[in-house]
Amino acid sequence: MKITGYTLQTVSLPREPGATSSGNSFFVTLRLQTGDGIEGLGYAGFGSALMGKALKEAVEMMAGVVVGSDPECVEAISQRLLALAGGGEPGGRTTGAPAGTATIAAAAIDIALWDIKGKAAGQPVYKLLGGFRNKVPVYASGWLWRTYDLKALADKAPQLVEQGFRAMKFRLGAEKTARAEIERVRVMREAVGPDIDLMIDINQGWTVDQAITIGRHLAEYDIFWLEDPTNHQDFSGLARIAAALDTPIAAGEYHYGLPAFRQLVEQRSIDIVMPDLMRMGGITGWMKAAHLAEAFNLPVVPHLAPEVLLHAVAAIPNGLTVEYMPWSLPMFTELPHLEDGCLVLSEKPGLGLEFDEAALARFAV
Repeated sequence: MKITGYTLQTVSLPREPGATSSGNSFFVTLRLQTGDGIEGLGYAGFGSALMGKALKEAVEMMAGVVVGSDPECVEAISQRLLALAGGGEPGGRTTGAPAGTATIAAAAIDIALWDIKGKAAGQPVYKLLGGFRNKVPVYASGWLWRTYDLKALADKAPQLVEQGFRAMKFRLGAEKTARAEIERVRVMREAVGPDIDLMIDINQGWTVDQAITIGRHLAEYDIFWLEDPTNHQDFSGLARIAAALDTPIAAGEYHYGLPAFRQLVEQRSIDIVMPDLMRMGGITGWMKAAHLAEAFNLPVVPHLAPEVLLHAVAAIPNGLTVEYMPWSLPMFTELPHLEDGCLVLSEKPGLGLEFDEAALARFAV
């Protein structure tokens, strides 16, 4: 089987109001065709349209490079693309994913290759990757932003529970005082009761001392994890926070490639490993970070892309939960359904996804 062609399309999808100042996420969609009539779907994106042209050109270049390759040799193609992008010697092993557009573009190829691989084998991707279970816990993440005042938090959180979510994430890091930050936590806990898991994302907004001072109050509210409390490159600072707090520290979404995760886990900077699908260069790189986490007896959670990464989390024994961020979901016609706080995987071959042609046309750039 050989890759014979590809098709690209760019779209700009609206996010939930209040998510960002831009309000939209930019994606480059990819269809990889084979001579056997199998088509693999992938995409790159989540950023703004500002870098859209560069991302599309990068995906197109890489798609052209893999034409003529055997799509089932996913590791070989992944290594080749990351090396060409500046991560090592062409034809040899990479030294890690180069940070930036090149690795995000390579992710689109990798995702499509796994879709082809599953379709060719007649198996869903989660079974090819390991097949540990066929449903995974999920938490709501596309709401409860820093722009929500206390009333908005108190109103929205119970609605998510009514929709079937047993866990949800909200954000801190924008208030002027520690007291105001903690008040948001109190409101959220009272709004959903004691049986709903609550995660908090800081997006690197605190200093190490702030994280420890405010974080010590979180144990009172039984917070499931505290995410990216300080600069993602401050490994020792994260380790100080992790050692000082009872609340687990989750981080990793800002890192490109595998080497940074070795430092995070060896220095015990984090308690929960959170690789990003795009910054890891696709499913192949993401799984390597997950297996590294397992070797250190740590759980792993994904960042964004629930329709793809639920396969990865379902494949491994240390997969903890999936982030239900809806930004990419409008591109697809049929999605895994929510059942008792879990996403149930499809048994369709590949990723079990189909692009929604009407939506792609409506949101085309």
